[in-house]
Amino acid sequence: MICFTLRCGREHSFDSWFTSSQAFKALAQAGHLACPICGDGHVSKGLMAPAIASKASDEAPSPLAQPQSDVEQAMAQMRQMIEANSDYVGMNFAAEARKIHLGDAPTRAIYGEAKVDEARALLEDGIPVAPLPFMPRAKVN
Repeated sequence: MICFTLRCGREHSFDSWFTSSQAFKALAQAGHLACPICGDGHVSKGLMAPAIASKASDEAPSPLAQPQSDVEQAMAQMRQMIEANSDYVGMNFAAEARKIHLGDAPTRAIYGEAKVDEARALLEDGIPVAPLPFMPRAKVN
């Protein structure tokens, strides 16, 4: 796993984990990255310093294990609430949201992944959707 410092087109800076540099590139080219602050889909790598692991740092608890600020704590609570009270539908999000809206599937809370153009089409059709400020756990690891 590698942590990249990312920057959106509106100059917000944030960190995100990827399995490799190629994984970041593939997700960016497919339009699957968005700023957790403003939702901007124009995300690129920011300036980073290399991480050099030492014996002491290998044994230290991960700073990502516990929220470091009030905002991170609120986002962690929101994530827990969404995961506990919603069905994860993966890349079928747009199709499933449309089925629920049309009454072709049971009404329930769902979350998943959609391309920007799919999400835009849902909104244009009056189907309420919103981006989440986190990646589903299935995609993180």
